[in-house]
Amino acid sequence: MFSLSALAQQHGHAAPAPHPAPERGVGGGHIPAHGPAPVRAPHVKAPPAERRTFADQKGHPEAPHVHAANDAWVGHDTGRNDPHYHLDRPWEHGHFPQAIGAHRVWRLVGGGPSRFWFGGFYFSVAPYDVSYCNDWLWDSDDIVLYDDPDHVGWYLAYNVRLGTYVHVMYLGA
Repeated sequence: MFSLSALAQQHGHAAPAPHPAPERGVGGGHIPAHGPAPVRAPHVKAPPAERRTFADQKGHPEAPHVHAANDAWVGHDTGRNDPHYHLDRPWEHGHFPQAIGAHRVWRLVGGGPSRFWFGGFYFSVAPYDVSYCNDWLWDSDDIVLYDDPDHVGWYLAYNVRLGTYVHVMYLGA
């Protein structure tokens, strides 16, 4: 029994049964059924030094997050031309070779924002998003990866415990 549990954590495991919406409406084990929709509105450029605010309701985090009640992706609204997520060489290290989405949960096993890993795969957080994952537990949090429909070369890593997400780049196995 123990070896099956360890194997599931190393290679990703099926999503647990859906949890009711957490009391504060974010995180608490909730897994969004899908990633964000592509942004249809034009991107409005913000000065590079300006940081956005995301606490859209009392008790919600000051980081991009997903509402558990309706799977609304708060903060994923800047569109394709956001300079914070521009890459000269998208997919430089290839595409993540495993399944992604709500049905696949991964357990972080080490590292930090600049280089973290699970199941023998390595990723890094987008420089602009590093401050949004200061409270992640890099050796034990569960995450779910989603495609980013607007920012080529990036995935969205959703933290199941916190309900927050950041842009991540696949670095290889």
